[in-house]
Amino acid sequence: MGAVGLQTHIWANNTRSILLLATFPILVGFILYGVQLILMGIGVLPGTGKALVDDMALAASWLGWTVPAAFVIAGIWFAIAYFGSQTMVDMLTGARKVERRTEPELYNLLENLAISRGLRTPTLRVIDSDSLNAFATGLHEGQYSVTVTRGLVQQLTRDELEAVLAHELTHVINKDVRTMMIASIFAGIISVIAEMVFRGLLYSGGRRRSSEDNKNAMPLILIGIGFAVVGFLLAIVIRMMLSRTREYVADAGAVELTKNPDAMISALRKVEGRSSLKGPDELQQLFLDNQPDGVGLEGLFASHPPIQKRIDALVKFGGGRDAGPWEAQPYETSVPSAG
Repeated sequence: MGAVGLQTHIWANNTRSILLLATFPILVGFILYGVQLILMGIGVLPGTGKALVDDMALAASWLGWTVPAAFVIAGIWFAIAYFGSQTMVDMLTGARKVERRTEPELYNLLENLAISRGLRTPTLRVIDSDSLNAFATGLHEGQYSVTVTRGLVQQLTRDELEAVLAHELTHVINKDVRTMMIASIFAGIISVIAEMVFRGLLYSGGRRRSSEDNKNAMPLILIGIGFAVVGFLLAIVIRMMLSRTREYVADAGAVELTKNPDAMISALRKVEGRSSLKGPDELQQLFLDNQPDGVGLEGLFASHPPIQKRIDALVKFGGGRDAGPWEAQPYETSVPSAG
Protein backbone atom coordinates (compact mmCIF):
# COMPACT_ATOMS: atom_id res chain seq x y z
CA MET A 1 0.00 0.00 0.00
CA GLY A 2 1.78 3.13 -1.20
CA ALA A 3 1.97 6.47 0.58
CA VAL A 4 -0.78 8.02 -1.52
CA GLY A 5 -3.02 5.02 -1.00
CA LEU A 6 -2.34 5.02 2.73
CA GLN A 7 -3.17 8.71 3.05
CA THR A 8 -6.37 8.12 1.10
CA HIS A 9 -7.36 5.38 3.52
CA ILE A 10 -6.54 7.63 6.50
CA TRP A 11 -8.68 10.44 5.05
CA ALA A 12 -11.56 8.05 4.33
CA ASN A 13 -11.42 6.59 7.83
CA ASN A 14 -11.34 10.01 9.49
CA THR A 15 -14.29 11.17 7.40
CA ARG A 16 -16.20 8.01 8.27
CA SER A 17 -15.37 8.53 11.94
CA ILE A 18 -16.80 12.04 11.97
CA LEU A 19 -20.00 10.85 10.31
CA LEU A 20 -20.35 7.87 12.61
CA LEU A 21 -19.65 9.81 15.80
CA ALA A 22 -22.15 12.45 14.67
CA THR A 23 -24.85 9.78 14.88
CA PHE A 24 -24.34 9.26 18.61
CA PRO A 25 -26.72 12.13 19.53
CA ILE A 26 -29.34 10.46 17.34
CA LEU A 27 -28.74 7.15 19.10
CA VAL A 28 -29.07 8.82 22.50
CA GLY A 29 -32.41 10.27 21.36
CA PHE A 30 -33.57 6.83 20.19
CA ILE A 31 -32.63 5.21 23.47
CA LEU A 32 -34.09 7.97 25.66
CA TYR A 33 -37.35 7.85 23.73
CA GLY A 34 -37.48 4.09 24.23
CA VAL A 35 -36.74 4.50 27.94
CA GLN A 36 -39.54 7.02 28.34
CA LEU A 37 -42.06 4.77 26.59
CA ILE A 38 -41.05 1.83 28.79
CA LEU A 39 -41.33 3.91 31.97
CA MET A 40 -44.71 5.15 30.83
CA GLY A 41 -45.80 1.60 30.11
CA ILE A 42 -44.87 0.30 33.56
CA GLY A 43 -46.49 3.28 35.27
CA VAL A 44 -43.41 5.17 36.45
CA LEU A 45 -44.17 8.11 34.13
CA PRO A 46 -47.73 9.41 33.60
CA GLY A 47 -49.54 8.81 30.35
CA THR A 48 -52.37 10.71 28.68
CA GLY A 49 -54.99 8.04 29.33
CA LYS A 50 -55.96 8.38 25.69
CA ALA A 51 -54.90 6.65 22.50
CA LEU A 52 -51.48 5.05 22.03
CA VAL A 53 -50.41 7.76 19.58
CA ASP A 54 -51.14 10.40 22.23
CA ASP A 55 -48.90 8.66 24.77
CA MET A 56 -46.14 8.39 22.16
CA ALA A 57 -46.50 12.08 21.30
CA LEU A 58 -46.26 13.00 24.99
CA ALA A 59 -43.10 10.94 25.38
CA ALA A 60 -41.62 12.64 22.28
CA SER A 61 -42.36 16.07 23.78
CA TRP A 62 -40.27 15.20 26.83
CA LEU A 63 -37.19 14.82 24.60
CA GLY A 64 -37.00 18.61 24.57
CA TRP A 65 -35.50 18.50 28.06
CA THR A 66 -34.33 14.90 28.53
CA VAL A 67 -31.90 15.03 25.57
CA PRO A 68 -30.22 18.28 26.77
CA ALA A 69 -30.06 16.81 30.29
CA ALA A 70 -28.42 13.67 28.90
CA PHE A 71 -25.79 15.77 27.12
CA VAL A 72 -25.06 17.74 30.29
CA ILE A 73 -24.41 14.43 32.04
CA ALA A 74 -22.35 13.30 29.04
CA GLY A 75 -20.31 16.51 29.26
CA ILE A 76 -19.55 15.87 32.92
CA TRP A 77 -18.67 12.27 32.09
CA PHE A 78 -16.38 13.43 29.28
CA ALA A 79 -14.61 15.96 31.55
CA ILE A 80 -13.92 13.24 34.10
CA ALA A 81 -12.66 10.90 31.37
CA TYR A 82 -10.53 13.66 29.80
CA PHE A 83 -8.53 14.21 32.95
CA GLY A 84 -8.72 10.75 34.48
CA SER A 85 -8.94 8.30 31.58
CA GLN A 86 -5.36 7.05 31.85
CA THR A 87 -5.67 6.51 35.60
CA MET A 88 -8.83 4.50 35.02
CA VAL A 89 -7.16 2.47 32.24
CA ASP A 90 -4.18 1.71 34.50
CA MET A 91 -6.48 0.59 37.31
CA LEU A 92 -8.51 -1.66 35.00
CA THR A 93 -5.54 -3.30 33.29
CA GLY A 94 -2.76 -3.15 35.88
CA ALA A 95 -0.56 -1.08 33.54
CA ARG A 96 2.38 0.79 35.07
CA LYS A 97 4.61 3.50 33.70
CA VAL A 98 8.20 2.51 32.87
CA GLU A 99 11.28 4.62 32.19
CA ARG A 100 14.29 4.27 29.92
CA ARG A 101 16.47 2.98 32.78
CA THR A 102 14.15 0.02 33.47
CA GLU A 103 13.21 -0.84 29.86
CA PRO A 104 16.02 0.66 27.73
CA GLU A 105 15.54 -1.37 24.54
CA LEU A 106 11.77 -1.04 24.52
CA TYR A 107 11.93 2.68 25.32
CA ASN A 108 14.54 3.34 22.62
CA LEU A 109 12.46 1.57 19.97
CA LEU A 110 9.44 3.74 20.73
CA GLU A 111 11.50 6.91 21.00
CA ASN A 112 13.25 6.33 17.66
CA LEU A 113 9.93 5.75 15.92
CA ALA A 114 8.46 8.92 17.42
CA ILE A 115 11.53 10.99 16.48
CA SER A 116 11.33 9.72 12.89
CA ARG A 117 7.92 11.40 12.65
CA GLY A 118 8.79 14.50 14.69
CA LEU A 119 6.52 13.47 17.54
CA ARG A 120 6.85 13.75 21.27
CA THR A 121 7.51 10.24 22.58
CA PRO A 122 4.35 8.79 24.17
CA THR A 123 4.56 7.54 27.73
CA LEU A 124 5.52 3.86 27.82
CA ARG A 125 3.59 1.44 30.03
CA VAL A 126 3.85 -2.29 30.68
CA ILE A 127 1.25 -4.78 31.94
CA ASP A 128 2.70 -7.78 33.78
CA SER A 129 0.61 -10.31 31.88
CA ASP A 130 1.60 -13.36 29.83
CA SER A 131 -0.87 -12.28 27.14
CA LEU A 132 0.49 -10.91 23.86
CA ASN A 133 -1.18 -7.56 23.29
CA ALA A 134 -0.67 -3.80 23.12
CA PHE A 135 -2.71 -0.62 22.83
CA ALA A 136 -2.44 3.17 22.70
CA THR A 137 -4.45 5.65 24.78
CA GLY A 138 -4.75 9.42 25.17
CA LEU A 139 -6.68 12.40 23.88
CA HIS A 140 -3.94 14.88 22.97
CA GLU A 141 -0.15 15.22 22.62
CA GLY A 142 1.51 15.04 25.98
CA GLN A 143 -1.17 12.62 27.17
CA TYR A 144 -0.63 9.81 24.65
CA SER A 145 0.58 6.50 26.01
CA VAL A 146 1.59 3.16 24.48
CA THR A 147 1.10 0.05 26.60
CA VAL A 148 2.48 -3.43 25.94
CA THR A 149 2.19 -6.67 27.88
CA ARG A 150 5.18 -8.45 29.39
CA GLY A 151 4.34 -11.53 27.31
CA LEU A 152 4.63 -9.47 24.13
CA VAL A 153 8.07 -8.16 25.13
CA GLN A 154 9.32 -11.64 25.99
CA GLN A 155 7.98 -13.48 22.94
CA LEU A 156 8.60 -11.05 20.08
CA THR A 157 11.92 -10.37 18.39
CA ARG A 158 13.29 -6.83 18.25
CA ASP A 159 11.95 -6.27 14.72
CA GLU A 160 8.52 -7.69 15.60
CA LEU A 161 8.30 -5.55 18.73
CA GLU A 162 9.27 -2.47 16.71
CA ALA A 163 6.49 -3.28 14.24
CA VAL A 164 3.89 -3.51 17.02
CA LEU A 165 5.08 -0.22 18.54
CA ALA A 166 4.88 1.35 15.06
CA HIS A 167 1.31 0.01 14.73
CA GLU A 168 0.29 1.70 17.99
CA LEU A 169 2.18 4.89 17.12
CA THR A 170 0.27 5.00 13.82
CA HIS A 171 -2.95 5.12 15.83
CA VAL A 172 -1.51 8.17 17.60
CA ILE A 173 -0.29 9.81 14.37
CA ASN A 174 -3.65 9.34 12.63
CA LYS A 175 -5.54 10.53 15.74
CA ASP A 176 -7.28 7.14 15.78
CA VAL A 177 -6.66 6.77 19.48
CA ARG A 178 -8.38 10.06 20.26
CA THR A 179 -11.39 9.13 18.14
CA MET A 180 -11.62 5.71 19.77
CA MET A 181 -11.32 7.15 23.27
CA ILE A 182 -14.17 9.58 22.56
CA ALA A 183 -16.23 6.78 20.99
CA SER A 184 -15.55 4.67 24.09
CA ILE A 185 -16.84 7.45 26.33
CA PHE A 186 -20.01 7.83 24.24
CA ALA A 187 -20.50 4.07 24.11
CA GLY A 188 -20.06 3.93 27.87
CA ILE A 189 -22.82 6.50 28.32
CA ILE A 190 -25.18 4.51 26.10
CA SER A 191 -24.29 1.29 27.94
CA VAL A 192 -25.08 2.90 31.29
CA ILE A 193 -28.44 4.17 30.00
CA ALA A 194 -29.29 0.70 28.67
CA GLU A 195 -28.28 -0.95 31.93
CA MET A 196 -30.41 1.49 33.93
CA VAL A 197 -33.41 0.68 31.76
CA PHE A 198 -33.13 -3.07 32.12
CA ARG A 199 -32.42 -2.83 35.85
CA GLY A 200 -35.48 -0.62 36.19
CA LEU A 201 -37.57 -3.23 34.41
CA LEU A 202 -36.11 -5.98 36.57
CA TYR A 203 -36.86 -4.23 39.85
CA SER A 204 -40.19 -2.74 38.82
CA GLY A 205 -41.82 -5.89 40.14
CA GLY A 206 -44.54 -5.80 37.50
CA ARG A 207 -45.77 -2.44 38.72
CA ARG A 208 -48.85 -1.38 36.77
CA ARG A 209 -51.34 1.44 36.71
CA SER A 210 -55.08 0.95 37.11
CA SER A 211 -56.80 -1.16 34.49
CA GLU A 212 -58.37 1.96 32.97
CA ASP A 213 -54.96 3.57 32.36
CA ASN A 214 -53.26 0.30 31.47
CA LYS A 215 -54.70 -0.24 27.99
CA ASN A 216 -51.55 1.07 26.28
CA ALA A 217 -49.07 -0.44 28.72
CA MET A 218 -47.91 -3.46 26.74
CA PRO A 219 -47.68 -1.66 23.35
CA LEU A 220 -45.70 1.16 24.97
CA ILE A 221 -43.28 -1.29 26.59
CA LEU A 222 -42.77 -3.25 23.37
CA ILE A 223 -42.29 -0.13 21.23
CA GLY A 224 -39.97 1.36 23.85
CA ILE A 225 -37.86 -1.79 24.00
CA GLY A 226 -37.69 -1.73 20.20
CA PHE A 227 -36.33 1.85 20.15
CA ALA A 228 -33.86 1.16 22.96
CA VAL A 229 -32.57 -2.08 21.40
CA VAL A 230 -32.12 -0.50 17.96
CA GLY A 231 -30.16 2.39 19.47
CA PHE A 232 -28.01 0.08 21.58
CA LEU A 233 -27.24 -2.30 18.68
CA LEU A 234 -26.37 0.58 16.36
CA ALA A 235 -23.96 1.91 18.99
CA ILE A 236 -22.23 -1.49 19.02
CA VAL A 237 -22.04 -1.56 15.23
CA ILE A 238 -20.58 1.97 15.10
CA ARG A 239 -17.95 1.09 17.68
CA MET A 240 -17.09 -2.06 15.73
CA MET A 241 -16.77 -0.18 12.43
CA LEU A 242 -14.53 2.48 13.97
CA SER A 243 -12.18 -0.15 15.34
CA ARG A 244 -12.12 -2.62 12.44
CA THR A 245 -11.32 -0.16 9.68
CA ARG A 246 -8.46 1.35 11.62
CA GLU A 247 -6.55 -1.85 12.23
CA TYR A 248 -5.80 -2.31 8.53
CA VAL A 249 -4.53 1.26 8.25
CA ALA A 250 -2.44 0.94 11.42
CA ASP A 251 -0.86 -2.28 10.09
CA ALA A 252 -0.01 -0.46 6.85
CA GLY A 253 1.32 2.48 8.84
CA ALA A 254 3.60 0.16 10.78
CA VAL A 255 5.04 -1.11 7.50
CA GLU A 256 5.54 2.47 6.30
CA LEU A 257 7.40 3.35 9.51
CA THR A 258 9.60 0.24 9.72
CA LYS A 259 9.88 -0.72 6.03
CA ASN A 260 9.52 -4.30 7.26
CA PRO A 261 6.18 -5.95 6.39
CA ASP A 262 7.51 -9.40 7.35
CA ALA A 263 8.03 -8.24 10.96
CA MET A 264 4.43 -7.04 11.26
CA ILE A 265 3.15 -10.29 9.77
CA SER A 266 5.23 -12.50 12.07
CA ALA A 267 4.22 -10.37 15.08
CA LEU A 268 0.54 -10.89 14.23
CA ARG A 269 1.16 -14.63 13.88
CA LYS A 270 2.61 -14.77 17.39
CA VAL A 271 -0.23 -12.66 18.78
CA GLU A 272 -2.85 -14.85 17.09
CA GLY A 273 -4.74 -16.86 19.70
CA ARG A 274 -2.60 -15.46 22.53
CA SER A 275 -4.02 -11.97 22.93
CA SER A 276 -6.62 -12.51 25.66
CA LEU A 277 -6.39 -9.56 28.05
CA LYS A 278 -8.94 -8.52 30.66
CA GLY A 279 -10.63 -5.16 30.35
CA PRO A 280 -14.05 -3.58 29.70
CA ASP A 281 -15.44 -3.76 26.16
CA GLU A 282 -14.85 -0.03 25.64
CA LEU A 283 -11.12 -0.58 26.30
CA GLN A 284 -10.69 -3.86 24.44
CA GLN A 285 -11.54 -2.17 21.15
CA LEU A 286 -8.21 -0.31 21.51
CA PHE A 287 -6.17 -3.52 21.73
CA LEU A 288 -3.79 -4.70 19.00
CA ASP A 289 -6.03 -7.77 18.74
CA ASN A 290 -9.38 -8.53 20.28
CA GLN A 291 -10.63 -11.33 18.09
CA PRO A 292 -13.06 -13.69 19.90
CA ASP A 293 -12.44 -17.41 19.83
CA GLY A 294 -15.99 -18.06 18.67
CA VAL A 295 -17.52 -17.76 15.23
CA GLY A 296 -20.92 -16.80 13.90
CA LEU A 297 -22.57 -13.81 15.57
CA GLU A 298 -19.72 -13.46 18.07
CA GLY A 299 -17.26 -13.04 15.22
CA LEU A 300 -19.68 -10.79 13.30
CA PHE A 301 -19.74 -8.27 16.14
CA ALA A 302 -16.01 -8.49 16.88
CA SER A 303 -14.30 -5.11 17.20
CA HIS A 304 -11.26 -6.29 15.17
CA PRO A 305 -10.92 -8.01 11.80
CA PRO A 306 -9.53 -11.57 11.89
CA ILE A 307 -5.74 -11.67 11.99
CA GLN A 308 -5.69 -13.80 8.84
CA LYS A 309 -7.42 -11.01 6.90
CA ARG A 310 -4.96 -8.46 8.26
CA ILE A 311 -2.06 -10.66 7.19
CA ASP A 312 -3.58 -11.20 3.75
CA ALA A 313 -3.78 -7.41 3.32
CA LEU A 314 -0.13 -7.00 4.34
CA VAL A 315 0.92 -9.68 1.86
CA LYS A 316 -1.16 -8.20 -0.95
CA PHE A 317 -0.50 -4.49 -0.43
CA GLY A 318 2.69 -4.44 1.63
CA GLY A 319 4.65 -7.11 -0.22
CA GLY A 320 5.18 -9.17 2.92
CA ARG A 321 5.69 -12.90 3.28
CA ASP A 322 3.63 -15.11 5.54
CA ALA A 323 5.35 -18.16 7.04
CA GLY A 324 2.06 -19.47 8.40
CA PRO A 325 0.84 -19.99 11.97
CA TRP A 326 3.46 -19.71 14.69
CA GLU A 327 4.35 -23.07 16.20
CA ALA A 328 4.70 -22.63 19.95
CA GLN A 329 3.17 -23.81 23.18
CA PRO A 330 0.21 -21.77 24.46
CA TYR A 331 1.44 -18.55 25.99
CA GLU A 332 0.08 -19.50 29.43
CA THR A 333 2.83 -22.11 29.75
CA SER A 334 5.54 -20.93 27.37
CA VAL A 335 6.14 -17.48 28.85
CA PRO A 336 7.54 -17.20 32.36
CA SER A 337 5.42 -14.88 34.45
CA ALA A 338 7.01 -11.57 35.37
CA GLY A 339 7.64 -10.92 38.97
